[in-house]
Amino acid sequence: MTRLRRATRSTFDSLSVRNFRLFFIGQSISQVGTWLTSVALTLLVLHLTGSGVAIGVLVACSFGPVLVLGAWAGLIADRSDKRRLLLIVQSGQLLQSVALAALAFLPDPPLAAFYGAALLGGVLTAFDAPARRAFVVEMVPVDKVQNAVTLNSALMTGSRVFGPALAGLLVVTVGYGWCFTVDAISYVAVLAGLAMMRTAELRRPPLAVKGKGQVREGIRYVRSKPELFIPMVMMAVIGTFAFNFTVVMPLFVVDSLSGSEVTYTVLFSVLSLGSLVGALAMARRRDTNVHHIVLAAAAFGASMAVLAVSPTVPSSFVVAFAVGAASIGFMTGSTALVQLRADPTMRGRVLALQTIVFMGTTPLGGPLLGWISDTVGPRMGIAVGAIAALGAAAWGHLADRRVADPTLTLTANEALAAAELSSEALEPA
Repeated sequence: MTRLRRATRSTFDSLSVRNFRLFFIGQSISQVGTWLTSVALTLLVLHLTGSGVAIGVLVACSFGPVLVLGAWAGLIADRSDKRRLLLIVQSGQLLQSVALAALAFLPDPPLAAFYGAALLGGVLTAFDAPARRAFVVEMVPVDKVQNAVTLNSALMTGSRVFGPALAGLLVVTVGYGWCFTVDAISYVAVLAGLAMMRTAELRRPPLAVKGKGQVREGIRYVRSKPELFIPMVMMAVIGTFAFNFTVVMPLFVVDSLSGSEVTYTVLFSVLSLGSLVGALAMARRRDTNVHHIVLAAAAFGASMAVLAVSPTVPSSFVVAFAVGAASIGFMTGSTALVQLRADPTMRGRVLALQTIVFMGTTPLGGPLLGWISDTVGPRMGIAVGAIAALGAAAWGHLADRRVADPTLTLTANEALAAAELSSEALEPA
């Protein structure tokens, strides 16, 4: 019993910090609403069009702005009070959900309007993602950052367990409009949590001063750090071809497994449950390096390959759990490495670049995988993702061996201590 209490305490260590606890509770509620909107909007477009390409266009509208604006948004995060920036951006996301609800309640809603609302949401996401992820580091002491980063990932994946399932229930009982309405209401929790924080307890790094070429400076910085560059390249490949679940999964369930919209939401929840279990297991890890990320990418590719040939709905549920666990291992490891190793004044830009190569590549892969799924079959769409993940893992392994940099094996606490010292050195006397 004592061992269980110690394990639980170490897993949820960062929740002892009041500011992070408020953030965690608010985001836990809001992210469920975000997945409500994501799944409901995908199903609504599929219902209106029956086309994989149409879903791919929706994904492009949702994430295209991240590709275009992401680097600049990261610079804004480095220059801004992140808490205040999040209050503004997430208020905008609340209004976007209200607009989607109003459209969905119309008797004959225009498809173009949903694409426009998705495009607006993509702009807001471009600014939200780097600010929100960089803000995690400011809320907790140095020795709790690794745990906070991983719990934040667990929060995001945990919301995927409940959000899609709730979306499926609401869609078949009260309709699409109520999914968007519930999402709008959920933003009240996150806005209240941000408003209630004790700002004096935040560990704010020095803000980046205005200057020319700061976006290019962030790119050069990542390129000069192999422990950041290798995972970033892997993320670009995997983000483009493997993390397009919202495109290939509904087509896989409906066309290949002869399932329904409810079957899709349940499968997505099972995948997300695997992600949650994987994230909680990762929360106890005290170090991370490129080798861990390579192994997770290989496991992700292998599990997707098995899913591509899964013959039935029950077998797909089992494999989807493994896909979720492996995918979050890759995502959590990559994100933790960036947040631990990036210089504090560069963190927003580096996280923005990671967001670009993850979310921003989706508009490139989404329509392509939608077309592959329509012409060859959804199983081939999943197989392409599997090949991409395995290929990225192989490249990452070879690149890591070529570098042979001893700093890649630093523990998380050692890296954090170095980052903290560099942050203090940049503060004015």
